[in-house]
Amino acid sequence: MRYPLLVIVLLLAVLTSACGGTPTQPVAQPTSPSAAQPTKPAAGALLINGAGASFPYPLYSRWFYEYAFVDSTARFNYQSIGSGGGIKQIKEKTVDFAGSDALLSDTDYQAVAPARLQMLPMVAGAVVATYNVKELQGKESLVLDARALADIFLGKIKKWNDPAIVALNPNLSLPNKDLVVVHRSDGSGTTFIFTDYLSAVSPEWKEKVGTGTSVNWPVGLGGKGNEGVAGTVSQSDGAIGYVELAYAKQNKLAFAKLKNAAGNVVTASAQTTQNAMADFGGNMPETLARSIVNPAGKESWPIAGYTYLIVYMDQQDCIKTQKIVEFIQWALSEKGAKFANELDYVPLPDTVRQQVLTRLDQMTCQGQPLGQ
Repeated sequence: MRYPLLVIVLLLAVLTSACGGTPTQPVAQPTSPSAAQPTKPAAGALLINGAGASFPYPLYSRWFYEYAFVDSTARFNYQSIGSGGGIKQIKEKTVDFAGSDALLSDTDYQAVAPARLQMLPMVAGAVVATYNVKELQGKESLVLDARALADIFLGKIKKWNDPAIVALNPNLSLPNKDLVVVHRSDGSGTTFIFTDYLSAVSPEWKEKVGTGTSVNWPVGLGGKGNEGVAGTVSQSDGAIGYVELAYAKQNKLAFAKLKNAAGNVVTASAQTTQNAMADFGGNMPETLARSIVNPAGKESWPIAGYTYLIVYMDQQDCIKTQKIVEFIQWALSEKGAKFANELDYVPLPDTVRQQVLTRLDQMTCQGQPLGQ
């Protein structure tokens, strides 16, 4: 079967992101809903380039594939290089849009004036602690709490049968085996969400390591992208790392349950992620960006986050601007939400979705409203 150019470009992006580091297990690619193929891009189809977060890549690749059925005059190319790389490229004006799970700093916002950067939440997702321990295969899920998770990544817990882990898992026979910590080696929004959570629950982590897309890890091996971390964990007995939920599921990796701020043990899912969003209320701040880690709800997943597209509020290419707006409107519609649900991402609440659509209406081209 011949694949459309869009799919080939997206597959190359995954291969590219996996190069230069520890060999990784490929992440399963989205399956076409039918034997039909998108309409081939029209001659001279507009190429719209984006780069950034790997956290939403399974969904973005599916969205761009499906959107080719809707509009054959534009072709979206997204490179899964990590949030840090995406932010860097949009500040340098080498891409038309970027993906990030990390929040922009004041300096970032000022970097491209007067084009004005805008973060637009697209969906939310869960970050999970994924592990690979031969003795635990086929057993009930591991349970961790905030202190144990922080101490593992601080290098203070070194064995799988450490008393802190044993106390949380009375029904598991934990081996006397070294913990192999795996973290991101690139600038990462997934790292931002994960370290934001650890900083919220562990004063020691906040003081010694802190929050960021890249941090000075006290211990562990680095993997490039969610793909790289998932691959390293899957190939290393005794390993524990952190990835977006879709990567753990697609790679059939076990992931831990967590004791949340309310003291309840919860599993990462679309519902518990949605609960986390709800705990922080409806409307977003003026930036349309916020942290939602460590929510107070009884059934809320503690390591959740929005993932964003970053766009220029004022562009020079009016046709390209219009195409980006139309794609985002489609992605946030019921049609786009269907694919988000299938891949365990959580569509925006209606109040947040309306805020994003209103902000899209404010985008301009060469200082003028779109369509004028």
